[in-house]
Amino acid sequence: MNKPKYQDIEEHILELIATRTIGPGDRLPSLRELKRQTRSSIATVTRAYEELERKQIIESRPRSGYFVLDHVQELPPPPAPPRPDLASRPATRNQLIREVLKGVGNKDLIPLSIICPDERLLPTAALHRCLGRVCRDHPHSAVAYEQVEGNAGLRKQICLHAMEAGIAVHPDEILVTTGAMEALSIAIRSLTTPGDNVLIQSPTYFCFLQLLENCGLRTVEIPSHPEHGVNPADLRRAVDRFDITACILAPNYNNPDGGQTPEAAQREIVDILARRRVPLIEDDVAGDLFFGSRRPHCYKAADAEGLVLSCGSFSKTLSPGYRVGWLMPGRFLAKAYEIKATSNISSATPTQMAVADYLRSGHFDRHLRRLRQALSRQMQSVQWAVGRYFPAGTRMTHPRGGSVLWVELPGDIDAVDFFARAVANGISIAPGPIFSTQDNFSHFIRLSCGGVWDATIEHGLQRLGDLARAAQ
Repeated sequence: MNKPKYQDIEEHILELIATRTIGPGDRLPSLRELKRQTRSSIATVTRAYEELERKQIIESRPRSGYFVLDHVQELPPPPAPPRPDLASRPATRNQLIREVLKGVGNKDLIPLSIICPDERLLPTAALHRCLGRVCRDHPHSAVAYEQVEGNAGLRKQICLHAMEAGIAVHPDEILVTTGAMEALSIAIRSLTTPGDNVLIQSPTYFCFLQLLENCGLRTVEIPSHPEHGVNPADLRRAVDRFDITACILAPNYNNPDGGQTPEAAQREIVDILARRRVPLIEDDVAGDLFFGSRRPHCYKAADAEGLVLSCGSFSKTLSPGYRVGWLMPGRFLAKAYEIKATSNISSATPTQMAVADYLRSGHFDRHLRRLRQALSRQMQSVQWAVGRYFPAGTRMTHPRGGSVLWVELPGDIDAVDFFARAVANGISIAPGPIFSTQDNFSHFIRLSCGGVWDATIEHGLQRLGDLARAAQ
């Protein structure tokens, strides 16, 4: 969906302020200058400046123009990541996670907990046209069982797309799955038995903890930094101390803290694990959502031994409902194939064919560019709102990609109580304790930036700020 032009202009100016390209007291372009620069109408640029004035970011000075306010807020600093205890413990968070998941799809709640992009940012109409076309052109094969490993054309397109992440893989080395969670489930079941230790970064995606608990596995947590992800020294210490059967790590924009492990550190981590013959399962579903100029690499790009099992999906970039993901299981392909075949024979045929058709069209890269731009702008808007509405002492992350913010509430505000109050006020958020088996994140919440920025989202964040102030 195309947003109003004034919002694009407003968000561009916010980005310039956030990156300190322009600072407090600086003069902004005149209305006529901005009209010419943006090829917009006077009414459009005036509306953009009015919105920034309303948010107390700029001011209009008679006969002088528009200026950034001298006291314009600084964005809250990032939180200092707590260090989890280096211990083996059961994965137990299911009850609290179930409470959070009740809010998924609840249209009565302002959606600040759902990490998928708003459907208006996705190429839904184009995908549906592809679905209709493949069903018309292939009426019989579209409703038949697909190969266990997945549609051949789709696997070829996944291979081509993976090259941007530094991965060289053959279509025969890929399994198409029903989303990334099935890919991760197959990977875990290919490697472990109940009671095994699985190394995870902390915080980590809560659905991983659900899966590990349901498989009867134990976790060993190492810290995840909101800027530079996993430290190889922390990983080495853990694998030297414990008998680790497998690891689950996110190379790019870890959910929920947005951490991105540098490529040099990724290579070191892959080397440490390869020397000990410890498999690594990577979750790179957010890797395509980078805000910079280049798609970051992932652990699989450094894998020379086939010990990295790479999980991905199109749920965050094309359609969550189509449920199309993949697993690159490396040397564990035979076992993964067996588990997939005995789980559901194959993933849905029509959606595989439709996604393959869309990828062949050549429109995916252009769509990704637009999606990344939209998510970057939306994240900036949420960051500014947190800085404006939340109480002093709040901290938050500054991710370089993805769609989530990790927020540390000040003082003794309990995240689980805060979650309950938010839901009671019609807002869905994700409380920090569900992202770890330990109690290090009792004052943290995760906010989604996937929703299209509008007055409803801003009102929800303002209300959360009010609740946080009241809880102090």
